[in-house]
Amino acid sequence: MKILTIETTCDETAAAVVTDELRVLSSVVASQDELHRRFAGVVPEIAARAHVERILPTIDEALTRANVRLEDLAAIAVANTPGLAGSLRVGLVAAKTLCVATGKPLVAINHLHAHIYACRMAAGREVFPCVGLIVSGGHSSLYRCAGPTDFAYLGGTIDDAAGEAFDKVAAKLGLPYPGGPAISKAAERGNPRAYDFPRGLAQDRRRLDFSFSGLKTAVRYAIAGPQNPDLANCTLTEQQVADLAASFQEAVVESLIGKTLLAIERTKLGTLCVGGGVAANRLLRERLAAAARRAGFDLHIAPPELCTDNAVMGAIAFERLKAGKTEPLDLDAVPGLVRR
Repeated sequence: MKILTIETTCDETAAAVVTDELRVLSSVVASQDELHRRFAGVVPEIAARAHVERILPTIDEALTRANVRLEDLAAIAVANTPGLAGSLRVGLVAAKTLCVATGKPLVAINHLHAHIYACRMAAGREVFPCVGLIVSGGHSSLYRCAGPTDFAYLGGTIDDAAGEAFDKVAAKLGLPYPGGPAISKAAERGNPRAYDFPRGLAQDRRRLDFSFSGLKTAVRYAIAGPQNPDLANCTLTEQQVADLAASFQEAVVESLIGKTLLAIERTKLGTLCVGGGVAANRLLRERLAAAARRAGFDLHIAPPELCTDNAVMGAIAFERLKAGKTEPLDLDAVPGLVRR
């Protein structure tokens, strides 16, 4: 059984064909990094327009690479939540149109749940139940995942996502977009203890939430001081940039791991699955692996190629199909985070 999966939640236009044995027949991703680089972040209107231009060629390429016709598919799956409203609707309209034309059922994908399912695909075996950590440009969230269709929200960022913080801090340091890889590379030469940046909510064990807004502000003050609003007039040495990047990265990683370990402690689950673009960060992966060895839990981190947005992880749609869950054609996009 084969399905076509479509992903347009943010700035990647992606389509894939996967089988119910979780075999990937094709995966196509059209990146928009070049379009957003000058703005040091994703511009929603630009993203939506680019999706309109790229969605049909991307779907056609995915079907061609898989040597599959539309009539060969069992269903059409599309991410409808969460994400940018305009971007989501481009993928949703494309999926609905294909369903009308072919009579195939429509399956909705929760983008965050799919990031955790990428761990299931990479593992080649069952990973549920588990604690799920999603760290990306738009989200930093913790879930109790009883099964692939049963996610309970535990907590998440109350302001900025970790990935967004990486992008904004990279821009302040004069590093290129996207910020995650740029900061990680600069940090290799830096001292992670050079600056004592805050770990938002780290001392609050009552809640499983993150906060990165104060950390961004602390970096800004470290660069220019609270009385100087113009970062353009600030000159940093290469070593200062490296130290700031390393100290910032250290604060983010410690914040993420601290709350994640608290979630494992509270849920008493012995497996952790991690996905999202920031999950590709080398330091985070190393620290999580070390924590897993110390605490004795099983760790699954999505491989780097499945951390950034892609349609392969949309194979979670098979789990909904097995449970008899398909959608009516009036399915709408839900841009905001649904806490369930």
